[in-house]
Amino acid sequence: MEVEGNWTLVTEFVLVGFTTDPFLRIIFFVLFLASYTLTLIGNLGLMSLIYLDSRLHTPMYFFVGSLSFLDVWYSTVYTPRILSDCVSTNNHMSLAGCAAQFFFSAGLTFSECFLLAFMAYDRFVAICNPLLYATAMPKKLCVQLVVGSYVAGFANSIVHSGNTFRLCFCGSNIINHYFCDVLPLVKMACDNTQVHELILKATIGCNLLVTTAIIVSSYIGIGAAIIRIRSAEGRRKAFFTCSAHLVSVTLFYGSILIMYSRSNSQHAPNWDKVNALFYTVVNPLVNPLIYSLRNKDVKAAFKKVWGRLTANKIMALTYYLFKLDCRFRN
Repeated sequence: MEVEGNWTLVTEFVLVGFTTDPFLRIIFFVLFLASYTLTLIGNLGLMSLIYLDSRLHTPMYFFVGSLSFLDVWYSTVYTPRILSDCVSTNNHMSLAGCAAQFFFSAGLTFSECFLLAFMAYDRFVAICNPLLYATAMPKKLCVQLVVGSYVAGFANSIVHSGNTFRLCFCGSNIINHYFCDVLPLVKMACDNTQVHELILKATIGCNLLVTTAIIVSSYIGIGAAIIRIRSAEGRRKAFFTCSAHLVSVTLFYGSILIMYSRSNSQHAPNWDKVNALFYTVVNPLVNPLIYSLRNKDVKAAFKKVWGRLTANKIMALTYYLFKLDCRFRN
């Protein structure tokens, strides 16, 4: 800490995490290690299936693979730090480290908001114009939309991070959270935060308004198209095509809206930690399950790839035994 006038300026922070009890910290370490491992296996596995099976080389699965790629980095921003804090007695984080985590956290969060919105538009085109789907969503446009989601996300993160870390932090350096989030940081600010809160609400509000408008308008069009489908089987298939995306959007947007739409007086640190878990840890963990469990294409791709790998292993083992047998005979 540094002393400036009557203030003690904060130059590093102490993250409280989930608990200070040593036994519970070990339990949390095991749980978060398991969730992080499963997150990596699930998302990297889904990306590999999409890459290896040509039947999954469609715009829909390109976006699903892009979401898995984003979720790998998204969970990596938070979980390794949580694991470190569970086994370490030194939970200090420098101001620069806090700013870096904050920047990537905000950037990836905004990016996922835009990516989910573009995925809704992709579903709209697929259901409303199935015959023109490949023409309306060429690979170049898909790449541009994914890149655009990252550009928009990190452009907003620059504004969000600059707006937050232009503040001076003083007094206690203890953050009652498991990562550097805007809400506990603002509480530590020495400056007047009215301008900061205005910019914060404008940034988050505009982004949620734009992305939510894309999602809602897309699903209004999808709903109208489903109503026009005469067969029950066709309606069921169309709804199933969107169900995974709807669950993912509800989980991600719902937890963020609950977190940031309340006033400061309504926030309780422990409940904020639980709520933040849904979009920082749970969402990247369950997304591969949401998009693959009831998906026949992904299941077929998994069986095909697994069969290919098994066949290669059998051939390699057979060749090794054959060579071994030849050596014994000689």
